[in-house]
Amino acid sequence: MKKNIVLFILFVLPIVAYLFFASGVNNFVKLPVLREEIQDIHEFQSLDSIPKTLTNRITVLGFVGNKILYNKGNAFNLNQKIYNKNHKFDDFQFVMIAPEGTQDQAKALLKELSFLSDVSRWYFVFGTPEQITAYYEKLNLVGGLDANLGTPNVYIVDKNRNLRGRKDDSEYKEGYNTISAADLHNEMSDDLKVVLAEYRLALKKNNVDKRKI
Repeated sequence: MKKNIVLFILFVLPIVAYLFFASGVNNFVKLPVLREEIQDIHEFQSLDSIPKTLTNRITVLGFVGNKILYNKGNAFNLNQKIYNKNHKFDDFQFVMIAPEGTQDQAKALLKELSFLSDVSRWYFVFGTPEQITAYYEKLNLVGGLDANLGTPNVYIVDKNRNLRGRKDDSEYKEGYNTISAADLHNEMSDDLKVVLAEYRLALKKNNVDKRKI
């Protein structure tokens, strides 16, 4: 009897554990796509006049409105909880959409953030109120922009310009609240890890395939 128990522990349990965890990984390996191929941001002007793009980038996309410095606490939360952990990933970027006329506020915020981080992957792009409103509406998001053309929520966009988030029977989540450090530290951090891991695995697979050829 004892021998059978020992054999069960040594041989059967590891197989059961493997199948359990493998199943969990397969179910969670990809963060659901909520919107496919959202519009790119070519129409918006950047601080350095170099066109920015969402294509072939993993992007945290935000709408900061015309009170950038007033709401800078949101940016600091986002910087500390998300940006600092991921900015060394080659194709990772932050893109914040703001109204024309807020360029000086954006520069001032980047200067403050630069004392804490390398802000080379923080980008601000600017457009007219009409451009920003039209772009936001095309995303077909829950809720809307406030009177200042901003929202505390930020969004994860993958390299194919797909909006990613949570979508199951118990939860639907397309945006992450920058006011809430817990929302960023827990849910957004976990979800972004999944997207980044997805591309790391794809990169490794491509490298293996190339070596086989």
